[in-house]
Amino acid sequence: MVDIANDIESLTAFKRDTATMVRKLKRTKRPVILTVNGRAEVVVQDAASYQELLEIKERYETLVAIEEGLRDAEEGRTRGAREAFAAVRRDLGLPTRDA
Repeated sequence: MVDIANDIESLTAFKRDTATMVRKLKRTKRPVILTVNGRAEVVVQDAASYQELLEIKERYETLVAIEEGLRDAEEGRTRGAREAFAAVRRDLGLPTRDA
């Protein structure tokens, strides 16, 4: 979570004291919003926090896909594996199992 009182800095300040800012990023695990001419332009964060964010996003996308699949099954928008594989073989021009 961004703390607007402490996590907004100018890009100039970041460039002037990068080492200190990087230590702060690692210590707090919070992103810092960098501004240019008073407007938010860039968000920086430590690598470990970014990796964690990517993993959370991946888990979320997986859960959304599972929920979509469950909804499809509940609403009858499914087909059996044999039918699905036969359609794939047909679409790819591969021989059918019967041939």
